[in-house]
Amino acid sequence: MKRPGAPDGRPLLLDGALGTELQRHGRSVSAPWWTADCLLDAAGRRLVTQVHAAYVAAGVDVLTADTFRTTPRTAHRAGTGPDTAARLAHVAVSLAREAAATVARPVAVAGSIAPIEDCYRPELVPDEAVLRNEHAWLADQLARAGVDLVLVETMNTIREAVAAVGAARAHGLTTWASFVCAPGGDLLSGEDVVAAATAVRAAGASAVLVNCTDPAGTERALARLGRAGAGRLGAYPNLEDRTGLPPATPVDRYLPPAVSPAAFAGLPDTDPWRGLDIVGGCCGAGPEHIGALRARWPRDADEGQPAAATDRVTPGG
Repeated sequence: MKRPGAPDGRPLLLDGALGTELQRHGRSVSAPWWTADCLLDAAGRRLVTQVHAAYVAAGVDVLTADTFRTTPRTAHRAGTGPDTAARLAHVAVSLAREAAATVARPVAVAGSIAPIEDCYRPELVPDEAVLRNEHAWLADQLARAGVDLVLVETMNTIREAVAAVGAARAHGLTTWASFVCAPGGDLLSGEDVVAAATAVRAAGASAVLVNCTDPAGTERALARLGRAGAGRLGAYPNLEDRTGLPPATPVDRYLPPAVSPAAFAGLPDTDPWRGLDIVGGCCGAGPEHIGALRARWPRDADEGQPAAATDRVTPGG
């Protein structure tokens, strides 16, 4: 059955990986700043804008700003302070806006809120007071920067996801919550993905997604969410070829995709991908993957943007 949120007959399209593209162009992506390291120098900022623009040209509806690690905690580890983190968060949103403006159609800009510590280590999630304070800080910066929505992403526990969603919703921002899952479809913490969806919806999330999980694990999580009637759903899977590498371990080099653009574009024809409201790519996915997905649907006169797309990412949408 068609889920709500895509009345024009296609899902909203997220972008693909930023880090993968930065590495493909020769930039290091490592702790503490990760992709935000490129925001520190002019050449890096130009490259971030270039990658964003490639996704816009591929046909995205939503572009994710490079705010994944623009936090005081990251700044402290880099030997600087919150003012630097705030400046980088605003620069990241500005670069995404610049890229979005390269086309006449509207492209929404999402601010990214990630786990405070590590996307793949739920045991490191801090206590509730720390979660509230630190996620509130970044949510405030994103609201000040004028994002269209907040993407709370790669969450590995229910309690951190709820804290981040609550922080974004306190500013009245449309908020989507996305979880990284284990191969069986549960969160990396072992918590039930349906319980996670229920909790973030109660906190104000208007869509639930699965990200940075391989296609098989993503399918298992989506199938369970679909059977539970979890509302608006989306996915942006990890497509990296990680042959010979340990799971959930970052490497600071370009990893090519294990899934071709053509194969990726075929996913919406299969269950449980069929009828998703939001689709994009995570690590390993590039503009070619998003472009192949977008090519599935006829383009409108305004370069492919359905008139209702921005309506679906307004506060509460």
